[in-house]
Amino acid sequence: MNLSVNGLSGFSVFSQRFGTAGMLKSTQDKLERQQKAQSQIKFFENQKENLKNMQCDSIEDIARKLEMFHSYEDQIAAVKKQYNNEQMFHTMDEARERGEKIEELAEDYAPKTEEERKEEMVEEALGIEEKGGLTESMEEVQEITEEMVEELATENVELLDEAMTAESEVLAETAVLPPEEVKYKKIDILI
Repeated sequence: MNLSVNGLSGFSVFSQRFGTAGMLKSTQDKLERQQKAQSQIKFFENQKENLKNMQCDSIEDIARKLEMFHSYEDQIAAVKKQYNNEQMFHTMDEARERGEKIEELAEDYAPKTEEERKEEMVEEALGIEEKGGLTESMEEVQEITEEMVEELATENVELLDEAMTAESEVLAETAVLPPEEVKYKKIDILI
């Protein structure tokens, strides 16, 4: 798991200054999950630190302190496991969102029917077109948009392949090992 306190405080400063309006919803959810997991881990780490100050006068006190220590360790491990599972689903959600955006762009630039093209030509010739004439800049914008759609489609396929590979690796590891010996793999996906 790759959580850092500095990275999360940077996110809160970023979101305060610029907001999260430009981010995908799945990315916003990911950052919120990171922040939540980090705060939970920090809480349990503080609880473990507080155990150092706890005075033990008897063997029962020592046993209780040791039990509390192991309980905190288990809770930290559970938070990390939950975060890793959510990250797998985040990757799938993000790929789905990108696919939906690409689909919307593709619908906007879908080829027009013969009738629609004829109507546009007549309107342009008569000068009654509602949107104004199609200028060179609009054509350039359309070309750039089409290139971006193609790039996004390629990235979406690559993201989906990475997510499926990561999910199959995690499932293969958890299926082979007994539950108490499951090892967590770090999942770093850069977008």
